[in-house]
Amino acid sequence: MRIGIIGLGAMGLGIAQVFAAAGHRVTATDASASARESARDRLAQALAPRVAKGAMTSDDVEALLARLTVVAQVADLAPADLVIEAVVERLAVKQAVFAVLEPLLPPEAVLATHTSSLSVSSISSGLSRPNRMLGLHFFNPAPVMKLVELIPHSGTDASALALARSLTEGAGKVVVSAPDRPGFIVNRSARPLYGEALAMLEQGRSAAEIDAAMVAAGYRLGPFALIDLIGADINLAATEGLSAAMNGHPRYHVFAALRAQVAKGDLGRKTGRGFVLGDATAPVDAAAITLRIEATLVNEAAWLLAEGGVTAGDIDTAMRLGLNFPRGPFEVLAGYGFAKMRETLTGLEAEAPEHLRGRYVPAPMLA
Repeated sequence: MRIGIIGLGAMGLGIAQVFAAAGHRVTATDASASARESARDRLAQALAPRVAKGAMTSDDVEALLARLTVVAQVADLAPADLVIEAVVERLAVKQAVFAVLEPLLPPEAVLATHTSSLSVSSISSGLSRPNRMLGLHFFNPAPVMKLVELIPHSGTDASALALARSLTEGAGKVVVSAPDRPGFIVNRSARPLYGEALAMLEQGRSAAEIDAAMVAAGYRLGPFALIDLIGADINLAATEGLSAAMNGHPRYHVFAALRAQVAKGDLGRKTGRGFVLGDATAPVDAAAITLRIEATLVNEAAWLLAEGGVTAGDIDTAMRLGLNFPRGPFEVLAGYGFAKMRETLTGLEAEAPEHLRGRYVPAPMLA
């Protein structure tokens, strides 16, 4: 199959690697000449550790690179069976890219946007064939992370979804169907991991002990270590975006502690200063900390499920693979039971300060 990639930043180049490694011919471009000129060298450098470990040979690398062609403009991508756009997260920019691209491709070609936050339906508006448009949300780094969210909008053809799924699964990914709503599955369902930890921080708990409690419960990283890894500024932008998209609902409250961290410039690993400094021992009430965070994770997943367009199994799979969770929210629910979740959420709601009222109201399946 012929795969086109628009955008040769870290994600676009990673996606190009995924499909080239699967044996497809990949043609890629970027508006930046320097990004185009450096793409093959950057990809070779990314593959070098695999050669050093014996996972690939030099011949394997040369064969993969031979399947990647970098071209100067979008018009040079045609013909293609699937084109994935991975440019800046701005609606007008993405719409402009597809407006140029669509007339160049055969009617049966699939147009895919790699967006983490924008509406696929909105991106497709104005196209002659919006039925061929869908979202393919890879996770960073794309060659390593197994999860891909496949996002149809209301008019996406089944044949387009089938081709995108087949090609992506054939490239070794686990594909889950996600609704075209803010945050899709992972970015929305993960908000309570950070938000509830920040709520406890503002109530006087330390970031280190909250993280230690979650690690003791089987999570690879605690919420504050994850914020430090991602970058507090990136986490804040994602939180603010989802809060705005969800009309400021208290479940997506933007906590002052996160804003303050960004204002100080303590963004995490990239600045050398973050929420977590050193390790801590799990506190005696570690189970209560974990229960509070997991109850809100379960509740958010249950609200998402109630809105339709997604299954409980896909939510669990997405959270395990997208965030390396030890268990998905509905697996957590099965462990605690409905009564324990209701009791925890109603207790939190009763004690919530005024600005968080409504944050802990149980989803229909829990109530």
